[in-house]
Amino acid sequence: MPVDANSVNLPDKPGVYLFRQTDERVLYVGKATNIRERVRSYFAKNPERKMIPKLVSKADKIDCIVTQNPAEALILERQLVRKHKPRYNSMLKDDKSYPFIALTSHEHPRIIYTRHPPTDADRWGPFPDAGAAKKVIQLLRRQFGIRDCPELLPEGCLAMHIGLCHAPCVSPEGYDYQVHAAKGVLNGDAGIIIESLQEEMDDFSAALDYEKAAGVRDLIASVQSTVSQQIIHSRFYQDCDAVGFASRGDTGTVIILHAKGGVIQGQVEYPLIHRGDIAESTALVLAEHYTNQKPPKLLLIPAPLGESIQHWLNERRGSNVVMRVPLRGELAKLRRMADSNAEVQVVRHQQKRSGSLEKAAVTDAVKLLQSDSLNHIVCFDMAQIQGHERVGASVVFRNGKPSKKEYRTYRVKTEAKDDLGMMSEVVERWLKRQDEWPDILLLDGGETHLNTILAMLEKHGVENRFPVAALAKQFETLHRRDHENIVLDRRGRVFIHARDEAHRFVNRYHRKRRGKTALVNPLEEIDGLGAKKIQSLLRHFGGYKHIEHANESELCEAPGIGKQMAARIYAHLRA
Repeated sequence: MPVDANSVNLPDKPGVYLFRQTDERVLYVGKATNIRERVRSYFAKNPERKMIPKLVSKADKIDCIVTQNPAEALILERQLVRKHKPRYNSMLKDDKSYPFIALTSHEHPRIIYTRHPPTDADRWGPFPDAGAAKKVIQLLRRQFGIRDCPELLPEGCLAMHIGLCHAPCVSPEGYDYQVHAAKGVLNGDAGIIIESLQEEMDDFSAALDYEKAAGVRDLIASVQSTVSQQIIHSRFYQDCDAVGFASRGDTGTVIILHAKGGVIQGQVEYPLIHRGDIAESTALVLAEHYTNQKPPKLLLIPAPLGESIQHWLNERRGSNVVMRVPLRGELAKLRRMADSNAEVQVVRHQQKRSGSLEKAAVTDAVKLLQSDSLNHIVCFDMAQIQGHERVGASVVFRNGKPSKKEYRTYRVKTEAKDDLGMMSEVVERWLKRQDEWPDILLLDGGETHLNTILAMLEKHGVENRFPVAALAKQFETLHRRDHENIVLDRRGRVFIHARDEAHRFVNRYHRKRRGKTALVNPLEEIDGLGAKKIQSLLRHFGGYKHIEHANESELCEAPGIGKQMAARIYAHLRA
């Protein structure tokens, strides 16, 4: 049963609330300064977010965890979202924390790439583009000989012999200067190192070694994308971060532009799964971004974020963080610049990853079912209204994408009135036209549908040619013979997508059929009564209503209508 507002008894304290189903699956995790008041807002007549009515209808209960303050609620929410991966929460594409570049506090500092930098280390990041961060570390080691070994060896190491380490373990003289230079690069003074790389690229080009020149070019791009670059100057940009947001469907990107001392020094990009609430997606990223670094004095945001994130940011900084949604002036321009960057990135990622999401969905499903392949999925669904316009449809997915040219519709020809009989007939007709078997045949239904179709396949001797599964809407449960039932999570999204697409397609066909039926003249259903005789009747009586109320002798007076036809018309219209 969907959760009811009157049955919810929650405290008026800060904390986290969880919308759950009866099987304890978490659908949504939220934070609040006042749990009771926040959850009540979900039952308003005009909810603030589109996903709320669907969330409330699917949830069976609401749990809560009380915290001492809103800041603790924010941290707990972040942990629970990572643990449960709720369907209606925004989530970072990478559920781990983002990596940092760090220089340890040892006498001879060591450079490391890590998601959890030591608290006493100098650190730069986080870097969502992990590959670029790794290239920068390789470059710094090659250029400045910064060590990465966990301990100093008296005889040196292989890195020393191949020129990747200054070897402070053997000769520490000058190593501090090298570390200082590396810190300068990481702090944004990358001009010298980029100039050196450009000279190297020119030398390779002059020697016609274009492959190596291209490699150096890519290395320059990594430095520029990872290391802070001075872009824009303004007296307003003293210590502030501008947060930009853009989305396409459920794909979103948050950009954070960092400005200090009147200079925009660089940006960090966070791709995420967006669930329609800009404030929630932005708060998620800010909680990630400032976990391991100090927030600025001023934060320019795309939408108001609430008290929880405000308290947490103040605590992280040790003083007040001013959050503003600027509407005009220099700060508004900076904020809009962040939005523009986010827009570019979300389009870029969507183009780059179009197809990869579908491929990932298929890969997840293969692992879930421990199958060899699921590149070819066929799904069936049926539709009718009280036995009228009984139709079915099949949809085909190739490599996780709908193959619409292979979609098919069916009108049920037998007298079967129930879903089982209709689906059995339609699948049997499909079966006879196949020259290629699918990797799985998916049915919209439960265990009964599965057994019915398997029995029909056994009758034709093809029950072992391909696996068959039925997906029940309740709890999204996947049924297969001789296997445990699976309650699908994100790993089974390709099956849910296929089932929903079959449902949409068959309903569209059903509406089309109903529309045609509504326009059919009842006289057309009478055997032997063609278009000319119908036209004769309409001319003689002046309309369908007069034909309907005429008796047999009056019908005989119409040109071309004999006694037998008149009796047939009269009986059909009275029926």
